[in-house]
Amino acid sequence: MTGQRIVLRPLAERDIDGATRHYRHEGGAPLAAKWAEAIESALRHIGAHPATGSPRYAAQLNFAGLRFWPVKKFPYLIFYIDRADHVDVWRVLHAVRDLPAWLRDEG
Repeated sequence: MTGQRIVLRPLAERDIDGATRHYRHEGGAPLAAKWAEAIESALRHIGAHPATGSPRYAAQLNFAGLRFWPVKKFPYLIFYIDRADHVDVWRVLHAVRDLPAWLRDEG
């Protein structure tokens, strides 16, 4: 199953790159590789099943269609909107941050 095309916004790419650098620094190439596998797996899942993400922050931020999906075994959440022809990934944020504030920065 291939699913929807994934489009990463520049901030999402920056978020992923920053986490990759962090994991490489903390645990070396093996941990960074596990992170890369986990983020790729989560993005594949979102592409195949975009409606499975939680809409929890959509109402809190008055941001219709916003969903998130966790990255397995890592404390990150992928925030996205399911569009007609692609999945629009806005941010990939650490779960302990003030998520509503970080997401408002995107808008």
